[in-house]
Formats: sequence, C-alpha cells, structure tokens
Amino acid sequence: MELLKEKILSEGQAQSEDILKVDSFLNHQVDPGLMRQLGQAFADHFKDRGITKVATIESSGISPALMTADALGVPLLILKKQPSKILNKNLYQTQVTSFTKGSSYELTLSEQFISQKDHVLIIDDFLANGEAATGAIRLIRLSHATVAGLGVVIEKSFQPGREKILEQGIEVYALARIQKLDKDLIEFAE
Repeated sequence: MELLKEKILSEGQAQSEDILKVDSFLNHQVDPGLMRQLGQAFADHFKDRGITKVATIESSGISPALMTADALGVPLLILKKQPSKILNKNLYQTQVTSFTKGSSYELTLSEQFISQKDHVLIIDDFLANGEAATGAIRLIRLSHATVAGLGVVIEKSFQPGREKILEQGIEVYALARIQKLDKDLIEFAE
C-alpha cells in the first residue's frame, strides 16, 4: 500500500534493525483517515472469507482492527494482555512471550464472545518474530473457532514471523513489507 509506505518513510523512525517507531500515526498518536484506509484494504482482501469477527491484541492493533471490523460489518474482539478484575471466569488463556518487551504475558479472551461457529480475522500492527500472532491463533483455536487469516500493517520480512504463521496453515497479508531496517534506513520488499 503506497500511502502507508510514504507515511512510514516520512514519519517513521528507524532506530535499529529491530526497532521502527511509528508513534506519530499508529502506536501513540493515530491517524484516523489512514486507519480507515488500512481497514478497507484488509476488508477488501479478506471480504470473501466468511469472517464473523475481527480480533487483535491490545493495544496498538486496535485502531486498524476496529476499522477493518467496521468495513466488514462484524464485531471486534480485543484479546487482553492482563486479565481484569471483572473478567475472571470462563476464559480462554495462553502464554505469549514478547521479544520486543523481553517479557511474557497471559493472553485472555472471554468465552462469551466467541464460539466454534466464528471465523476470525486477526489484525495486528507489526509482524516480526510471530510470537504474538501465534498466541492469538492459539487462543482462537482454543475456542474451536477458525482463523481466517492474519492481516498486519507492517511486516519485518527479514524476521521469521511470516514463515512461523504460514507453517500453521494461516495466510499472512501485510500492507507494507520491510526487507531491511537499520538506523535511519528503511527498505521495502517488492
């Protein structure tokens, strides 16, 4: 998606081969117009898959996931990283290790919002090592729902995430694929 690539080049900050900051439009401050276009792009790609719900892991994936759910006319499921005091019964849970943060967390979904009849599209902001996406897939499969695919805003294609997801039989659709990232360097894959 050319508009997204332009935004990454003009506002993204490549800090190392692992870190691309996109705080000005995706992670901290959100560009609603861009999010609407990202959501429509995901919806257009996955429109014929019988999707009944869109899911994302809190919090940076919420904006593009919400716009995707809106474009598809289906509910959005937010997979929680920390169980709340009121959301503590009838849960699906799985452990996820974050390479970015160097820690683990319990990913949680309430049983009341998903069933085996659901066909779920997962949307996330980044795909790098694939740990978060694998956790989301595992959580949805625990509910006996099916996974329709994974849509990511930005993929670091030089990291193993895509292969890890494809090995699980899940399609990966990325709006921007970065093949090389380093301090002040961003190169997109064709």
